[in-house]
Amino acid sequence: MTNETILITGACGQLGTELAEALRKIHKRVIATDLKEAVPALGDTEFRKLDVLQPQELANLIRSENVTQVYHLAAILSATGEQKPDLAWNINTNGLRNVLEVCTNLKVKRVFFPSSIAVFGNSTPNINTPQYTAIEPNTVYGITKQAGEQWCQWYFKNKGLDVRSVRYPGLISYKTQAGGGTTDYAVEIFYDAVAGNTYKCFLKEDTVLPMMYMPDAVNATLQLMEAPTESLSVRTSYNLAGFSFAPKDIVAEIQKHLPEFKTIYEPDFRQQIAESWPQSIDDTYAQKDWNWQPKFNLDKTVADMLQHIKVPHSI
Repeated sequence: MTNETILITGACGQLGTELAEALRKIHKRVIATDLKEAVPALGDTEFRKLDVLQPQELANLIRSENVTQVYHLAAILSATGEQKPDLAWNINTNGLRNVLEVCTNLKVKRVFFPSSIAVFGNSTPNINTPQYTAIEPNTVYGITKQAGEQWCQWYFKNKGLDVRSVRYPGLISYKTQAGGGTTDYAVEIFYDAVAGNTYKCFLKEDTVLPMMYMPDAVNATLQLMEAPTESLSVRTSYNLAGFSFAPKDIVAEIQKHLPEFKTIYEPDFRQQIAESWPQSIDDTYAQKDWNWQPKFNLDKTVADMLQHIKVPHSI
């Protein structure tokens, strides 16, 4: 247990709730913050309401609580970002700038920023997408994440702020419902399967995307944040890989456990977003710099998700 005080912004989201739980096992104090009220998944984590668009409010909290590390998760995700582009730009970009500037001025030890495979676009090689490649995002979310990566690198090089980042693939979790993303189907599908409902998938059955089970995503984040500074060679954002599959693949895996489960496919606007993203990711730099290796594949993920989602309800 360290004496660090950790602040999480956007802590009520899918990643934030599970990171908070993991961080509480490592650090003396963890403060979860969000614009909305605390969600049950945060458990006993200390909670404060916080708007990252109010830099003075952020500075007051960091200063008064002697915060030493910030995990800045507050963001508008890909599907919602296409519907509300101004909101996405304001929260994703201006919110990040506020965090970086305040943390620089108050000499916060370390900052984490979650990027995404959404930074890639149609010009990017979509098989084993390399760390360094064409980055031309075609969604507002991707644009904000690309800008965020560059701001992180700029603050590291010019202000000496130790900012670290990974490009998450789609994340799968049973503890908190997904919200506003293009890969949400890979969470939603389990709830309908357990409830005995037919799932209506918003992507085509053969749309392959890189994914990751939440325990791996949390472990990767903690490994990166605990890695020695001198071992890190990437200061934009590290590629991060778990496993890749299409909707039809996860359906087939679920049917091994629930043979009667059925899915229909009715692609919507998210199909175009998904088609601009990679199918698989090369995360050699993460492997080399901080020994990253995932533990979960598709079959292990499906088995664990179904084991934990026991109470039938619709998402």
